[in-house]
Amino acid sequence: MTEESDWEFPEEVRPKPADLDYDLARALAPVVSLRAEIPEDAFTAPILGTERAGNGVVIDDDGLVLTIGYLIAEAAEVWLISSDGAAVGAHVVAYDFDSGFGLVQALGPLGVPAMPFGRSSACGAGDNVVLAGHGGQRHAIGTKIVSKREFAGYWEYVLDEAIFTAPAHPNWGGAALIDKAGRLQGIGSLFVQNSRGPEIPSEGNMIVPIDLLPPILDDLLRYGAVKTPPRPWLGIYVAEAEDRLVVVGLAEGGPADRAGIRAGDVVVEVGGAPIGDLADLFRSIWALGPAGSDIALTVWRDGDALKREVASSERNAFLKSPRLH
Repeated sequence: MTEESDWEFPEEVRPKPADLDYDLARALAPVVSLRAEIPEDAFTAPILGTERAGNGVVIDDDGLVLTIGYLIAEAAEVWLISSDGAAVGAHVVAYDFDSGFGLVQALGPLGVPAMPFGRSSACGAGDNVVLAGHGGQRHAIGTKIVSKREFAGYWEYVLDEAIFTAPAHPNWGGAALIDKAGRLQGIGSLFVQNSRGPEIPSEGNMIVPIDLLPPILDDLLRYGAVKTPPRPWLGIYVAEAEDRLVVVGLAEGGPADRAGIRAGDVVVEVGGAPIGDLADLFRSIWALGPAGSDIALTVWRDGDALKREVASSERNAFLKSPRLH
């Protein structure tokens, strides 16, 4: 991601205070910069790197910060920088793999107000919104919600209804999606090239809707995880290609790797039943039981149908635990 000092939005695409029904400066103040350092031997280091940078949003008066979880996975150190430039250490509270949200707790005062929650279920395509990274108005863009739809990510991740915005924000990770009343509608997750739909080229961002957080927040604060049985995780990276589900990579030493699944295999069945798209693949796996369940996969390889029994695991078991300060 681009460093904050290297760029700013042109005046014409920034949100204009005169066009809004809320105090823009106050609404942007809770958006903080987040920096995380990850050990070189961390499981996620080869893919996500050891130095991660993005944003977070202060959501309560005690300095609880909501961000996107991949920024803080296995973090040994986390630093937050507030709107007035003050740097404050933080520790990881939780990373919820199902939603994608991450929480960190500031270890000192940030001196900014908390951002109130909106209701992402009430927003819709065509709504004018603001997508903001840390840095005030020069790092915020006036944008639109262009679609709300299912999203499936190759890393065994599905959202029933993600929010897509356009034009794109270049520092999207952990950015705040702010509605017309100055409330938090979601947290920036990805840059996408099909924000308006699978068949329509359109650069934008995928946003995790805020409505996913309140039902799980108490569990995340109390236990560091949602108190339900974790989903089975295979450590398999799958992409849709010409109506086929192709294994494009494997987590080294993960369940699918150990079971003999290979990059290039085409997944055709889960538990003996045919599957449809990428979301259907992952939901079919999760329906077979909690983490630890044996998952029967049928794959095509070099013209042959091969059956493999994958002893699933809990994803968190492969990650380093957060370091408390």
